Amino acid sequence: MRRRRSEPHTFEQRLEAQKLRLERELSGLPEGRQRDMVLARIDQLQTAAEMYGFLRLRDEAAAPR
Repeated sequence: MRRRRSEPHTFEQRLEAQKLRLERELSGLPEGRQRDMVLARIDQLQTAAEMYGFLRLRDEAAAPR
């Protein structure tokens, strides 16, 4: 039987987990191209989280009550 790894369940939790992983990786990187790429990925994850939050609020506001 295969053992499943415990993973965050929501999209927001997965984004946050990935962001934290990249921030840990970033702390060990010297200045340079690889560090810049990790910083860009962190920015992308932040933007994705903000967009998801915006769309979720918009959907909740439009939902019939």
